[in-house]
Amino acid sequence: MNDTPLDDAHDLTAHDLISHVESVAAQWIAARAAVGEVIFGQQQAVENTLVTLLSGGHALLVGVPGLAKTRLVDTLGIVLGLDRSRIQFTPDLMPSDIIGSEVMEEAGDGRRKFRFIKGPVFTQLLMADEINRASPRTQSALLQAMQEYHVTVAGERYDLPRPFHVLATENPIEHEGTYPLPEAQLDRFLMQVDMPYPDEATERRILIETTSGMDQQAKPVLRAADLVAAQALVRRMPIGEQVVDAILTLTRAARPGQGRDEVTRYLAWGAGPRAGQALMLAVRARALIQGRLAPSLEDVAALANPVLKHRLALTFAARADGKTIDALIARLVDFVL
Repeated sequence: MNDTPLDDAHDLTAHDLISHVESVAAQWIAARAAVGEVIFGQQQAVENTLVTLLSGGHALLVGVPGLAKTRLVDTLGIVLGLDRSRIQFTPDLMPSDIIGSEVMEEAGDGRRKFRFIKGPVFTQLLMADEINRASPRTQSALLQAMQEYHVTVAGERYDLPRPFHVLATENPIEHEGTYPLPEAQLDRFLMQVDMPYPDEATERRILIETTSGMDQQAKPVLRAADLVAAQALVRRMPIGEQVVDAILTLTRAARPGQGRDEVTRYLAWGAGPRAGQALMLAVRARALIQGRLAPSLEDVAALANPVLKHRLALTFAARADGKTIDALIARLVDFVL
């Protein structure tokens, strides 16, 4: 792990950019390898989560229980040198349980005053476990913090730490007693990261290494300052007009009435401008993690699904016909790229 953070990317000249990208890419390749020593399989989920953090965004992790979602978040916190906390969302969870609350204190001279006690949201990496089990009011308290990077209590503003990232989880197979996030709130997540079942070889490795005392422990590779500097560098990376055009065309084509009718007639809700912004950042971050100076059309194709998936909604007729968001995004990618 470096003893000093990388220089601010905004101070770089164009001549220095290439060497700086190579240096940062080497760090992130090492970070991804360190995560891979603890999280078996799930390479795509690990990469997409790292891309989300490097882009400065939040991610929604979707998978059935037992697929290492909690362990992934904890491992990322250690590897990236971030303070972390976890909130288990339940129906009785209140907004104050997340953001904190004021308590009355009495001083030695008898005077009373309020003191704000910060909640678990005041951290650098927050795991919101089963976010759809809390009430809409409680969900909104967290989502507001995600968007504005501060909370307001009794008229006082309290800024959140930087960096600040939320990795929220959802269980896709158990919906009784849940409060699904509305589309407008889902849009606050830069990416939806699906975590599938492992393949047979990976599951064999899990069975052996996690039950025989051989379980690997995560090791720090970066610090929070390195992450902030890398996020600034992502925004400085060049991006070609061809890639920009592909992102713009793809985003606009994922809206009812604006793309090919054979796809968009199945959409009740489409991707807004925030989807394009997310994709612009994500393709740069993916290129950086893979050691490339600039993103390509292949990055757009690879990230179209996780960036768009939670921002689209099917019509009732589409669901009745057996259409899926995954299939429609794949068709859109084929049309555009």
